Amino acid sequence: MNVALPTEIKQMQAIVEKVRAGERLTREDGEFLYRSDDLLTIGQLANEVNLKKNGRKVYFIENMSLYFTNVCEAHCAFCNFRKDEGQEGAYTLSGAEMIAYVEQHIHSDVREFHIVGGHNPHVPFQYYVDSLKALNERFPDVALKAYTAAEIDFFSRISGLSYKEVIEELMKAGLQSLTGGGAEILSDEYRKKMRVDKADVSQYLEVHRVAHNLGLRTHTTMLYGSVEKKEDRIHHMLQIRDLQDETNGFQVFIPLSMQPISPKASIRRRNSAFDDLKAIAISRLMLDNFQHIKAYFINIGTQLTQVALTMGASDVHGTMVKERISHAAGALTPEGITREDLIWLIKGAGRIPVERDTFYNEVRVFE
Repeated sequence: MNVALPTEIKQMQAIVEKVRAGERLTREDGEFLYRSDDLLTIGQLANEVNLKKNGRKVYFIENMSLYFTNVCEAHCAFCNFRKDEGQEGAYTLSGAEMIAYVEQHIHSDVREFHIVGGHNPHVPFQYYVDSLKALNERFPDVALKAYTAAEIDFFSRISGLSYKEVIEELMKAGLQSLTGGGAEILSDEYRKKMRVDKADVSQYLEVHRVAHNLGLRTHTTMLYGSVEKKEDRIHHMLQIRDLQDETNGFQVFIPLSMQPISPKASIRRRNSAFDDLKAIAISRLMLDNFQHIKAYFINIGTQLTQVALTMGASDVHGTMVKERISHAAGALTPEGITREDLIWLIKGAGRIPVERDTFYNEVRVFE
């Protein structure tokens, strides 16, 4: 049994006092929290911070996940979603085909399309613009949260346009927010080891900087649980925190638990519940300039999501009709969830469910 040494107790107490005094935690503080096994103290402290920021409200959205293409030029080591052109299972949908798919699955309460996909070099940039335009024209009341920063970088390369020009063209087509994917771990060493064949660290951050300067509010993620060190996770958060200081353009931080390649993978190939809860709680403590930390039930499961709501999380994402990327990588959770189940999940943690729109405007509060 590990017994906390007096110096560790003092260091934890110093962090508690800093947080309660509203002081910013340092890199050293974050690394200490990751070394500590005192999850209850870390979680309680994160809960205090969240309650000050958001009260007992927990947010969700009625949304659909859409994927226009799974053809991708990148070969990232962790991805089981991508396909090569012509490979069995590869697809690239036209706007009309996507509209037909949406009309089969949409209902009147859906407020957001969450759109990501492969970096398909066999279609021009205009294809990606037209894809958004088709959806926007057919479903004008549904917000388009589309494309990752890595996709924006890819569009820039295939079109010869700057990031600003790419985003402006997409905004004309209806783009209202960027998704958070493509961050993985913001470390060049990590990206080399994991063969992240897409935007590098500086490019990821620059795309979001440009988007924020154009008035877009965006999301950002951290994909943890593979070859990165705990210090890499803290460095990732600090880079995101610095950009948020500069632009205040991020709406939410989303820790994503790495999934194994196969749903049949053993428990030893999955992140522990302990690590998942730590990622959420430490994110809440480090990212003092973020309003929301998301517990992504698709990756950590619904029951652990409930626990996360007492450890710093204030958002459970949404109904996520037909999620594919995490499930292609071995997620064991449902591909979506009903509004009623989300409300039950949130209330079960003693919190107040709040249906929101893409920009965290409250649509309905379920007292």
